[in-house]
Amino acid sequence: MQEILKAFTIGSSTNVLEALQKIDQNKKGFLVVIDENDKALGTITDGDIRRAFISGIDLSSNIEAIYRSDFTCLKMDDGLSKAIDLFKDMRFKFLPVIDNDGKLVNLITRNQLHSLLLQDIHADLNYDFTSLDESIVDHEIFQRPWGFYKTTVMNNYFQAKVICVYPGQQLSLQSHNHREEYWIVAHGEGKVQLGESIVSATSGRTFFIPKGCKHRLMNTGETENLIITELQLGDYFGEDDIVRYEDIYGRD
Repeated sequence: MQEILKAFTIGSSTNVLEALQKIDQNKKGFLVVIDENDKALGTITDGDIRRAFISGIDLSSNIEAIYRSDFTCLKMDDGLSKAIDLFKDMRFKFLPVIDNDGKLVNLITRNQLHSLLLQDIHADLNYDFTSLDESIVDHEIFQRPWGFYKTTVMNNYFQAKVICVYPGQQLSLQSHNHREEYWIVAHGEGKVQLGESIVSATSGRTFFIPKGCKHRLMNTGETENLIITELQLGDYFGEDDIVRYEDIYGRD
């Protein structure tokens, strides 16, 4: 673990330039200041350095004048529940983990905690949090001819999405081989095709789409977007698990 922590730690005698270079390398925006025995002395962020520049500090200045010695941390016996409570405070982006002697033994960021919990990974504060895929808590919005979607959660068990269909637009008539889907209409009005049946979709209605079932979502409104939440269950959630039968946009 100490090897992993090297990218996020710095000695108190270091100057501002070295601190900035290390922050730029680790891409996390912070460092934990330690002494020669790995005892945690404080923390320093890119924001702390920016404010120090405004106050007149230069690149050759020692970080002792900048770093925060009144930092908040976790102890090994605190557990993840303490981390969850602390991260409710938006001021905290990361938390050092120390042992009973004050030695730095681990680090956890807010995104790492969320990633751990959303993937249902059972761990304690000894876990290598740098091994987590933090991208699952910050999915991109993907545009489509009919509107857009954003994945909100994805792990080995399920994927959840928000899907927005623009007025007068519709998804392709499609089916999936590896997943079933559950839809809840959150806003707007439209129609849902399930097999050969077409039913109205209004706020609060729910729909179940089994594997292999042909289905389509259509926004019949003139001004309002049709917004649904979608939960996928199955063994594969890739976008290539789509079999298209009809598509008004000419996609295969």
